Amino acid sequence: MRAPWEVWRRRDFVWRVSVGMGDICEGTEAFMDTGAARKQCRFVMVKHFIFVNQESIRREHTMKFTIEHVAKSFEKKQVLKDIDFTFEAGKIYGLLGRNGAGKTTLFNCINGDIKTDGGKFYLEENGAVEKIVPEDIGYVLSTPTVPEFLTGREFLKFFLDIHEDRIEDKKTIDEYFEYVSIDAEDRDKLLKDYSHGMKNKMQMLINIIARPKVLLLDEPLTSLDVVVAEEMKQLLRSLKKDCITIFSTHIMDLALDLCDEIVLLNHGVLETVDKSDLDSREFKDKIIAALREDGNE
Repeated sequence: MRAPWEVWRRRDFVWRVSVGMGDICEGTEAFMDTGAARKQCRFVMVKHFIFVNQESIRREHTMKFTIEHVAKSFEKKQVLKDIDFTFEAGKIYGLLGRNGAGKTTLFNCINGDIKTDGGKFYLEENGAVEKIVPEDIGYVLSTPTVPEFLTGREFLKFFLDIHEDRIEDKKTIDEYFEYVSIDAEDRDKLLKDYSHGMKNKMQMLINIIARPKVLLLDEPLTSLDVVVAEEMKQLLRSLKKDCITIFSTHIMDLALDLCDEIVLLNHGVLETVDKSDLDSREFKDKIIAALREDGNE
């Protein structure tokens, strides 16, 4: 069977069409040789997009987040050493490192809470490079920070109101609560009366609504009970397609369970660990050996 036609770019650019046989054609007509037969296919323009043989083709979206030559020291202690790394959308990256290795320092540098000694961060979307701005970043802290004088409903309404122009596909407040499994009887309670897990869910919820391009999660599951932790994992898996997710932890089994890629922060540098065989003793031994020496945060 012939592979589907694939079309990229808007109509104000040159159309680039793959005809399934490796041929690339441009213009308003495309021809494909299939043995002795020669088929002619014409494009049908509907609004600003093209349908080929009545098939709707959408443009492929790619996004990358790059850390380039980033360094950070505290007095004489160098925590981050000339870090270079590129993260891609569609994956959950497990940032694995011992307590004190510099994971939170790296996140605070990305978020702009701490000034780096050098280097830069930038996004690349569909080939266009742009400087990262605060609106691009979502940051879920290990200890949830919420306005405890508000109820869950008041907090959510306030957040929706101040971000009204940026929210796509807006839902009702109760629909959002349902999404993170917060029961109806808890929605009008003060946030100070929420459990740690419920506060963490509220943190996650506002990031789900805001849809940041880069989502940083600083050990968010460490102190949650088994049920809430599993719910949070499912939420993260559902979000990964449309953003770059970096999940920091010092718990190796959690990283192996949740993450698509494992990145070690060790001696101030990032390195990828081959995750080809998650169940092998050799794989775990390699990570443990890499993290054996203490770092500093």
